[in-house]
Amino acid sequence: MNTPTGPGKGADSVTSMAAATRPAGRAAGRTAGRAAGHGAWFLVLPALIPILVLSVGPLLYGILLAFTDAQSGRTAATRWIGTLNFRDLWHDTLFWESFRIGLVWAVGVTVPQFLLALGLALLLNEELRLRRLARALAIVPWAMPEVVVGIMWRLVYNPDAGVLNETLRDLGLGDGRDWLSSLATALPAVIVVGIWAGMPQTTVALLAGLQNTPRELHEAAAVDGAGAWRRFRTVTWPALRPVALAITALNLIWNVNSFALVYVLTNGGPGGKTRLPMLFAYEEAFRYGQFGYAAAMGCVLVAVVSILLAVFLAGRLRGGEDA
Repeated sequence: MNTPTGPGKGADSVTSMAAATRPAGRAAGRTAGRAAGHGAWFLVLPALIPILVLSVGPLLYGILLAFTDAQSGRTAATRWIGTLNFRDLWHDTLFWESFRIGLVWAVGVTVPQFLLALGLALLLNEELRLRRLARALAIVPWAMPEVVVGIMWRLVYNPDAGVLNETLRDLGLGDGRDWLSSLATALPAVIVVGIWAGMPQTTVALLAGLQNTPRELHEAAAVDGAGAWRRFRTVTWPALRPVALAITALNLIWNVNSFALVYVLTNGGPGGKTRLPMLFAYEEAFRYGQFGYAAAMGCVLVAVVSILLAVFLAGRLRGGEDA
């Protein structure tokens, strides 16, 4: 004889069946998630292995080397000396002078580079004749290796037959000078080259940001009577600000780590007036054989770049929250 089942009992049975199936469903979801995670790791490995081998590995080895007395050509075993290299570095006035020069170089290149690139990007964003050709010519310095750029500008600055001095003579502005060998002009001359060489990537990034700005916003602002400066301040700049912050931070980091361009132009001279920190570390390691001491310099530079990156990321996150 069948026992009648009321509405309450049927609902309870359905609820109990659903509750029984939930753990099984969650377990199946976790299993599928783990399988997907393993598959994702296999996809990431081809890109992750070169980064670990060529970037993370040497970085960790350099940090380890900074706590040793490693030198070239010595027969004795390398010893662990703790923070002695960093203590010597703290009292090394030559390093801190190179650090000051590096900051002057980084800021002196990054700020004018951004302003000039912004003006060029605004110009190339307009409907001009031969705009495509102008855009192609604007990225030519980007396609040139830094060594080639350095050699080319050494010819421009040549005191006897350089283009710059010949132009000044033709204009009656003096007999010219040795720009790269003068204590007063060496650093400014190198900064000019850095600005010229780094403008293309900044221009391309800013131009991409400008092209992503809806043209309808500019048209609406123009209809409302806004002039060019007001349209830039209220429409263009807010849309361009994330790109501008990103490219400026990257340029600052790249310029702090600059080496090849200054090495080819002046090799740190005259009298150390253009000796950037990376160039100083290179000389300590490969000219004087002080690998441990040079590694300590590299650690300090990594720490500075990390702080700059942290400040940049904090600013981006704060800007996102405000938005």
